[in-house]
Amino acid sequence: MSFTKHSLALAGAFLVAPLVLLAGCTPSAQPSAAASGRTLTVFAAASLKGSFTKIADAFAADHPGTKITYNFDGSSALVDQLKGGASADVFASADEANMKKAADASLISGTPKIFATNVLTLVVAPGNPKHITGLDSSLASAKLVVCAHGVPCGSAFATLEKNLGVTLKPVSEEQKVTDVLGKVISGEADAGVVYATDAKGAADKVTTVGIPGADKVINRYPIAATAVSKQADLAAAFIDFVASAKGQDVLASGGFGMA
Repeated sequence: MSFTKHSLALAGAFLVAPLVLLAGCTPSAQPSAAASGRTLTVFAAASLKGSFTKIADAFAADHPGTKITYNFDGSSALVDQLKGGASADVFASADEANMKKAADASLISGTPKIFATNVLTLVVAPGNPKHITGLDSSLASAKLVVCAHGVPCGSAFATLEKNLGVTLKPVSEEQKVTDVLGKVISGEADAGVVYATDAKGAADKVTTVGIPGADKVINRYPIAATAVSKQADLAAAFIDFVASAKGQDVLASGGFGMA
């Protein structure tokens, strides 16, 4: 039986079709784990909010399909939340004391990595209308707000106060450094002791007044994966990114010192 050119072309088409279907089923066409979407939950000190928000965007660019969810709060409050069973993959503290509390309670996995440093400064209303000169007698009639004891910025303030040999009387003590800053910006307080990074982030909303000896009281920021994380690989990748040149550039632009 003879075949026309048309019938031969038709037969060839039937042979090619199954090959196309088989090619579409090869493993290389399957979506990657990253592209399928993963969410990493990070508990981080409130003072990290500005820089870590930017780091999330940079990390996502390097890890397509990955989303970072943050919980920003005072470091001591974050430890309490983890103790209470809160779920997180990474914990970044504003001091080593609260990271140690987390480690002692078996809340973290592996050895914490120091990734940044910070120091305290004084912020006042724009233009410094009260003519405050530092942690001194110029605060006698001013409403001063600081962080509470146990909060990293509160512990650093207590050390600084002792080093300077002064005893101050704050009108309130806050659980988060961002709340201290907020009270100064809103006018509820005349002055507040915050981190240098918070003062920089507030820009012209406050005026910064340097504190002598503040550079001797340094908070070191550690980061670690949590013991309950079910995606240790992604947690490790985020921690490595924070410590990488890209992550350090973001932190430096926010005013953090390098470890």
